[in-house]
Amino acid sequence: MSLSSTDTATSAPGAIPTQQPDNARSKAPRADRNFDAIADHFENKVYGGHKGAIRLAVLRRDIFDYVDAQQDKLGRPLRILDVGAGLAQIAIDLAARGHHVVVNDISANMLAKAKNNAAAIPNAADNLTWHVCPYQALPEQLGATAGTFDLILCHALLEWLAEPQAVMDFFDRQLRADGALSLCFYNPASFDYRNLMMGNFNVLDNKNFAADNKKSLTPNHPVAYSEVQTWIAKHHYQVKKSSGLRVFSDYVTQKRGGNEHPEEVIRMELRYSEQEPYKWMGRYLHLLLLRG
Repeated sequence: MSLSSTDTATSAPGAIPTQQPDNARSKAPRADRNFDAIADHFENKVYGGHKGAIRLAVLRRDIFDYVDAQQDKLGRPLRILDVGAGLAQIAIDLAARGHHVVVNDISANMLAKAKNNAAAIPNAADNLTWHVCPYQALPEQLGATAGTFDLILCHALLEWLAEPQAVMDFFDRQLRADGALSLCFYNPASFDYRNLMMGNFNVLDNKNFAADNKKSLTPNHPVAYSEVQTWIAKHHYQVKKSSGLRVFSDYVTQKRGGNEHPEEVIRMELRYSEQEPYKWMGRYLHLLLLRG
């Protein structure tokens, strides 16, 4: 998918320049990604170290504050959908807090790992239902009387879809009129910035560069924030909160001082994840969106 200069949403607060994907990362054949073949690698690479801890810390803060407030307002547990859930850590946490959560992923191996993790968390398993299928097939699996959701989680899915914009129509059908969407996606500006910091100019100059997605977890088809903004406007969402995930720690080339202490890194990541301009340099961006 290519972007033109007209895709830049300069009027929205916090807008960042459009990433122009004019290289092979955006020209490669598109297909929805299934991580079945590398589920173990995914688990170890994403959540086996400090990067996953930072991601979960930011998402838990953003989402749990909203969910707690909504539960108080509605006087009941929320009905939640996690689409493209992967290991489903946030979904499992929310189920353990008493909410009813539907978990979906195209990968049977990823959801098998998630189920094993949920079994070890008190009160979680009874509040979880599992659906292994492409998200496009989920409505049929849920059935016509399933109803809509108070909250939909969609984390690190856009960049792995063949037609990422189409998932917005799915959200429209599955989300309550007063519901919320938690949308987290890879930030392509961070790819360029990190390679600039590392001196990998050959990567940036190589118009045929593409990560080997047989094992690499760097997406070849990231969606720029400016493009996501156009989708948000078209589908009538309002941004309640925006945060960056891993806004500085991924750019550190020499660990010294506070960067040698993981707890301190998480503390500072949480602080600067909410602040301009730092949050827009996160490796991932998180938007909490309200309908209407």
